[in-house]
Amino acid sequence: MKLRTGKLPPEILNRLLRQIPKTDGVLVGPAYGEDAAAVELGDTVLVVASDPVTFASDLVGHYAVVVNANDVAAHGARPLYFTAVIMLPEGVDESCVEHVFSQINESCCKLGVALVGGHTEVTPTVNRTVVCGCMIGTVPRDRLVMTRGAVPGNDLILVGGIAIEGTAILAKDAREDLMRRGVSLDVMMSASRFLDHPGICVVDYAMAAVDVGGVTSMHDPTEGGLAMALRELAAAADVGLAIRRDAVPILPESRIICNAVGIDPMGLISSGSLLVACKPEKTDEILRRVRELGVSAEVIGKVVDKGFGVKFDGGEELPYFERDEIARYFEGNV
Repeated sequence: MKLRTGKLPPEILNRLLRQIPKTDGVLVGPAYGEDAAAVELGDTVLVVASDPVTFASDLVGHYAVVVNANDVAAHGARPLYFTAVIMLPEGVDESCVEHVFSQINESCCKLGVALVGGHTEVTPTVNRTVVCGCMIGTVPRDRLVMTRGAVPGNDLILVGGIAIEGTAILAKDAREDLMRRGVSLDVMMSASRFLDHPGICVVDYAMAAVDVGGVTSMHDPTEGGLAMALRELAAAADVGLAIRRDAVPILPESRIICNAVGIDPMGLISSGSLLVACKPEKTDEILRRVRELGVSAEVIGKVVDKGFGVKFDGGEELPYFERDEIARYFEGNV
């Protein structure tokens, strides 16, 4: 099979993961749908996440810190320590390196994370700057959240609007095309600020939900958008999901830009949103707590038996995206 841009197909990834032996003390090991690893250290659990940032961006250092912090927080842990491997193309200007370092430092400081090490090199194997991050956090054993923890009867909350990250990237990197397609400058300027407002960091949302209690599973939608994140959660927990289509929050700018270029916001990279499965008796309190942070939060569905599948409540199957919609756009396939 010739592989395409994006995540490995689930059937290939699962086949590879099944070859990895289980290890004592590993509470969450390599598994489809899990955001990070969790290792038991007495009453404390070490949570470790590793993610690269490979797409072209003038905010690559910021992205690297935040996406890894999000993965740690989705397991209920507070991000504490960060390492980064920075690979730079030949001929890169020194100011570019300084820019990446300053972003990493600034983003770590904002999150209260210590930058504790890493590696930097110039290499002919990349044609743009790539940052591979590793975030480490800790959480008490009784507060650890696993994606596979969702059970039928849980409510499913979505914190934050979908497609925030993808919309911001399109507004910044596809401006001329969007203008040709009739998107106003005001819409693009507003969307380009999504990385800061509402922002792509979900650490505070996750911590607020876990503080309330009753959280059984969390997952942050990234590549493949909300649709693939829902499929990943369902696969990890071996459950079905009944999703209320009209409850999924899509910001007006996202809807306008996605309609203009012919892509589906359900499949657009969505850092900045967080899925939370919880016991129904805790739903209202979780909604209240996260909304106090100035972000939208809605119940978008229920966790149901596996036999139902992953569908909208009317019975229509959720769309499946082999790769993120933003990759399809930049490859010229829209």
